[in-house]
Amino acid sequence: MSVTIDITGLPHERITFCPSPLAELGNALHALAEPAHHARLHAWTTATAAGLKPELAERLHEADFMWRSTRSDFLLPARPRETLAEELDDLDRMDDEKFVGAALEISCSSRYAQGIPSPLVDERSRRRALDLAAARGPRQAAFVERMLCEPTATRAWIRRLLQDCDEAFFADTWQRVRVQLAADARHKTELLRRKGLAEALTAASPALSLEEDGRGSRIVVDKLVHGRTEAHGSAVTLVPTAFGWPHLFALCAPGWQPVIQYPAAAREVGGAESVELVKRRLEAIAHPMRMRLCRSLARGPYSTSELADAYGITAPEVSRHLSVLKKAGLLTTQRRGRYVLHQLDFSVVARLGSDFLESVLR
Repeated sequence: MSVTIDITGLPHERITFCPSPLAELGNALHALAEPAHHARLHAWTTATAAGLKPELAERLHEADFMWRSTRSDFLLPARPRETLAEELDDLDRMDDEKFVGAALEISCSSRYAQGIPSPLVDERSRRRALDLAAARGPRQAAFVERMLCEPTATRAWIRRLLQDCDEAFFADTWQRVRVQLAADARHKTELLRRKGLAEALTAASPALSLEEDGRGSRIVVDKLVHGRTEAHGSAVTLVPTAFGWPHLFALCAPGWQPVIQYPAAAREVGGAESVELVKRRLEAIAHPMRMRLCRSLARGPYSTSELADAYGITAPEVSRHLSVLKKAGLLTTQRRGRYVLHQLDFSVVARLGSDFLESVLR
């Protein structure tokens, strides 16, 4: 599973690393809406939420579907600016159909990669947006209905909301993190220039890689979703974030320039494992017999024959189960004379919960 961005023929000068105040504000709003996703931001989310005026908190709740479970595409600028005001000015120049379609991304999440008509011009999309908003509560339903009936006025309301957030808490936050993000972007840009795109992508995130073959070149984003887009004649923007971990966003909607937002902060939890490896590990330990074998392997090193005797199964059966666990990277082995002893790798197993959470939140 992955998101693929075809960059065949795209000059590397069109691949840029640059921080975005609007993208970081979107991350900050998401962290306030879903603090459980961001344990390392606990102090910031707690203090910021406590300091919000009730009126601003109510408005944020009303519109939080734009950043709570997903991220509206307009919050990931393809051409980041120095200031939030400049990026909001760019949004003002976007036509209503594109803006509203992005804002109401809840209406097309299952068909995001294919794209659907804007709810402003397509009745089916409009009904879907209203139905899904209603499932999220009366405030969201009323907000979506207002956006569909009065898109210009609602867009102005959203701009004022983001400006008020900037004044209330984000301006100070941005001043603290912008230097770190700018330094990260410069570092990745230098890596791109000196060592190539593959090195720069891997440095940005272990979940990013470059594929090159006879068919062309592709940036691959390891996620639990499928998506594909092209950057021919366009560009690709990579946006570092201090507030985004563990999320890794890839804007790949039809008609939008591809944007990847990656966490700039060093990881403190999890092993940044691929989605496929996490899936393989979960499947390996889900088997009843392998789970029983793990009970012994967690207590000390065992040989195949010892395990076969303990669980009343044949040595070849034990070997097959151990092979699955070993391919999943869950065992360590050591030779002692003519015996090979196997033991559970505690460090890997202890990380499995964190790796799983990172994979599904990525």
